Amino acid sequence: MEKIKEVYGIKTVVSDKEVDYLPAFLSQEEIKSVRNFHATIEGYKATPLVSLDDLAKGLGVSRIYVKDESYRFGLNAFKGLGATYAIAKLLCEKLDVDINSISFDYLKSPEVAERIKDMVFVTATDGNHGRAVAWAATQLGCKSIVYMPKGSSIRRLQHIKDAGADVSITDVNYDEAVRIAKRKAEEIGGYVIQDTAWEGYEKVPNWICQGYTTMASEAIDQMKLDGITKPTHLFLQAGVGSFAGAVLGYYANVFKGELPITTIVEPENAATIYKSALTNDGEPHAVTGDLETIMAGLACGEPNVVTWEILRDFAKAYVSCPDYVAARGMRILANPVDNDKKVISGESGAVGLGLVSLLLEREELKELKDQLQLDENSVILCFSTEGDTDPEHYNKVVYDGKNPSPFE
Repeated sequence: MEKIKEVYGIKTVVSDKEVDYLPAFLSQEEIKSVRNFHATIEGYKATPLVSLDDLAKGLGVSRIYVKDESYRFGLNAFKGLGATYAIAKLLCEKLDVDINSISFDYLKSPEVAERIKDMVFVTATDGNHGRAVAWAATQLGCKSIVYMPKGSSIRRLQHIKDAGADVSITDVNYDEAVRIAKRKAEEIGGYVIQDTAWEGYEKVPNWICQGYTTMASEAIDQMKLDGITKPTHLFLQAGVGSFAGAVLGYYANVFKGELPITTIVEPENAATIYKSALTNDGEPHAVTGDLETIMAGLACGEPNVVTWEILRDFAKAYVSCPDYVAARGMRILANPVDNDKKVISGESGAVGLGLVSLLLEREELKELKDQLQLDENSVILCFSTEGDTDPEHYNKVVYDGKNPSPFE
């Protein structure tokens, strides 16, 4: 691992690791049923892949694509993909049926509903994941209990409550809220549906990761409509690393030896993947404290132990970003260049595009730009994983200039 000098608060570690394996649980054979199952859910539709052609031209690259997950299942975020698939897989185990032989409507049928009506799903969340778990549980006639870390948005809490959950904001950070959820599930005989893995709890998080591959698969199909077979560069934001690990692990299987150059992006106060890469002992390392950042969905201090290995082995760079990077991305997407389409992207969804814009505009970041081989032939793919899930804060950033860039 090579550490690149800090520029405007942006810290980077670059890897030259080469590996000779593929993540088996994200193989094309293993996940072929995922998208088929999602297609059985009412309201399923591939979310838009927005090609920002005029922005790309202005920044000097071939293409910039943004996968807009604000349209997913009416939840304004991508998390429904993981929650629905994990819960469905869990129910299939209990019902002794193959997920390839059932639909989401089957799980809602009266005969199944009677068998699962007393199940309680428990989780911790900053907002999006808990809303998705509550939404899925309510559709299936089940109960859900959701714990949120201190400082969580009241609007996000209300969304979770409206989706049918018993929800509360704790006085601890995200990682401690996860432990509260685990204890509660043990106490009541409930089922933890958590999008992070720890020793002894890998199966459900792996199912959630498999669920996330639907949007990665859709993106490739949509790019092919433009005559492009794959991106040259991926910018993937990470909290615990489940989303980033799922997408990167899936693409490692799809593209094998021709994996796009991948950068993992995190908030500076919760940069657990960056810290783990920087430590360079191959082990995951936690970040402690309040984890304060506007990127609430990424405010996680303890990495998913399964997807950490994928990020460690397959990513090229790991970047710790101040909040202004996400704010800049939000404003760029909200104010499209010329004929580009507007994308309403929340704090956690926009940080990748914010970093891309800085790499391509700021001479001070040329060292990292060159390391990542960004040039006029680059085809860049970002995932805007949420919309304006906290509209009040979104407006403060986009309309009022909260978290300004530190440039004169």
